[in-house]
Amino acid sequence: MARMATRRRIALSTIVAWLVGFLIFFPILWMVLTSFKTELEAFAIPPSFLFFDWTLENYVTVQGRSDYLHHAFNSVVVAGGSTLIALLIAIPAAWSMAFSPTKRTKDVLLWMLSTKMMPAVGVLVPIYLIYRDFGLLDSLTGLVIILCLGNLPIVVWMLFTYFKEIPRDILEAARMDGATIGRELIYVLTPMAVPGLASTLLLNLILAWNEAFWTLNLSTLQAAPLTVFIASYSSPEGLFWAKLSAASTLAIAPILVLGWFSQRQLVRGLTFGAVK
Repeated sequence: MARMATRRRIALSTIVAWLVGFLIFFPILWMVLTSFKTELEAFAIPPSFLFFDWTLENYVTVQGRSDYLHHAFNSVVVAGGSTLIALLIAIPAAWSMAFSPTKRTKDVLLWMLSTKMMPAVGVLVPIYLIYRDFGLLDSLTGLVIILCLGNLPIVVWMLFTYFKEIPRDILEAARMDGATIGRELIYVLTPMAVPGLASTLLLNLILAWNEAFWTLNLSTLQAAPLTVFIASYSSPEGLFWAKLSAASTLAIAPILVLGWFSQRQLVRGLTFGAVK
């Protein structure tokens, strides 16, 4: 009886997990299906799920109207550049606060996190004016800077949490062997925190890739990433759902594939230190 009850619980848990996963994935699935419909079929009521005239017209129109590769390249540069710079700044900062804390360490961490609670629109005007005066509007450099600074508190917090799980004795042993601070960071701390570093990198990359507010307000054409590419299909004439879905599918495809292939590393990093 106990085994039967256990099997039933496992089966029920599996079914519930699949249902929740399907509900989460369904909007993405519906968007992909809509991208293969005509505009009339996209607005049809009741909507058709699989039985409709499949077409690639939307993808042809999207690519012909705007240069997808140009926007994709900008997204790679902005997301990748801001992530790498954030890690280069956050690793020594988190190391210092994790292994050489002071009375103000917690206050600094809370202050950094509190900056994420402020709505971005509240500082849009001063940042826009600063960018205008320094010639950073519609530039990849400007987007890299703002996304790096915007995600830096999260990166520092995550790395601080991972570093706190590393035994201090290992670093002290390295120092007794004559390791400098640089060697300690590169050859001792970094290899031990690979899961945490990988998950932090992936999460920050996803956040930077999906950022829309700053990219829409600080770029127009030259530095416009894929978020601007998607927004261009919202016009005063209305929303073209099929074309908008095609543009959105093209925009999320690279980061979706990356997340799929790196999900094991991401989960491992997010649970790093949870079980001792």
